[in-house]
Parts: sequence; structure tokens; C-alpha cells
Amino acid sequence: MKPILLIAVAALVAWAADAGRPGLFFREDFKETPAETPATQAHIANPSLVLALYGPGKEGVKKSHHEKPADDPYYIWTGTCARNCAVTLRHKGSFADLTGQAKLRWRSKQAGFRFLRIVLKLADGKWLVSDQHDDASDDWRVREFNFSDIRWRRLDIKTVTEGAWEPKPDLGRVDEIGFTDLMSGGQSVACSRVDWIEVDGRPVKR
Repeated sequence: MKPILLIAVAALVAWAADAGRPGLFFREDFKETPAETPATQAHIANPSLVLALYGPGKEGVKKSHHEKPADDPYYIWTGTCARNCAVTLRHKGSFADLTGQAKLRWRSKQAGFRFLRIVLKLADGKWLVSDQHDDASDDWRVREFNFSDIRWRRLDIKTVTEGAWEPKPDLGRVDEIGFTDLMSGGQSVACSRVDWIEVDGRPVKR
């Protein structure tokens, strides 16, 4: 992480603590390395995080980057997922308590009819996918989600398809956090892209 960004993150954590809010649980900026398919643990910048790919199309999840435009980020791309796929991150030392004022932010860019949604794996093994989503945009943008505002459906992680509503899930011990658009990739005109992701929550020792 760049020095200026580290200072900004430290200031945000200090502010959150003063306000009684949960601090930064993790942030992932994918490594600045050449494009490669599929994305692997070697592309994860945060040494505390473990990458996992799911679904029948997981081998198509790409760590992408282009030389032009000059500000093109190093990002995760779903355009070559032949079928549904999902990407998650797991903190090696802690579960996440995502109750109260916990939040998630990411910088993303979707194309076509893709709606990028939050994926959670709870400590008891249950999988969830959010009703709230980030839709298509002509340019990269940052979106923030309050976990307390989200409704959840169960997720079949083998097929990465949504199921019935989960009325009152306990988000006090969350094992993995990630994203999916619940669709196969359609190259650049129908895909999801994630530049970085960060989560505010309280650590719970594993």
C-alpha cells in the first residue's frame, strides 16, 4: 500500500475508533502484476488475506490490467467466466463482526446487465448474497454499503445461484467476504470489474 494511502487509512481507523464505529477490518488492492487467468493467491497484496474462487465458471476469473489508458487499475474481471463465479477473501486470524455500523466499500465498474452483489460465508458454513448491488457504469466509481441496510438470500456456492430469503442472519462471525454478479461473463460488454475492496468491521479471533 502506498505511503499516502497508509496515512489516510490510519486516520480513518482512528476516526472510527473515536466515533465508536468499527474500524477497518481489511482492504485489498490487487497486486500490480501482469494480467493472468485465473486469479490466484499470488495476486493478493494483503498478507493477512486468503483468496478463494467459486462456481462452475471460477477458472475464468481474471486478474486484469491494460497499458492504456494510463490510469487503468489492476483489477479482478469476470468477463471470461464461462458460467457463474464468485470471489471471496478470508482473514487468516479473525472472523469479521459485521453487525451494527459495519460497512463495505469497493471501486468497481460493471458493463451490460451485470449487478455486482456482496457474498458472505458465515462461520457456521451458511452462504449469503445481498439484495443491494452495484450496477453498470461508464467509468470506475466507489460505492459504500451499510450491512445493516441489506437483505440477504441464501447462496448455493457450488452453482453461485441465489435461493430463498434468509430473514435474520447473524453477521457476528463472518468467515469470507466477496462478490458475484450471479451471471456468466460476456467479455468487455457484459462483465464486472473490482479495483479494490475494503470492509469496516470488528475482528473476532478464530
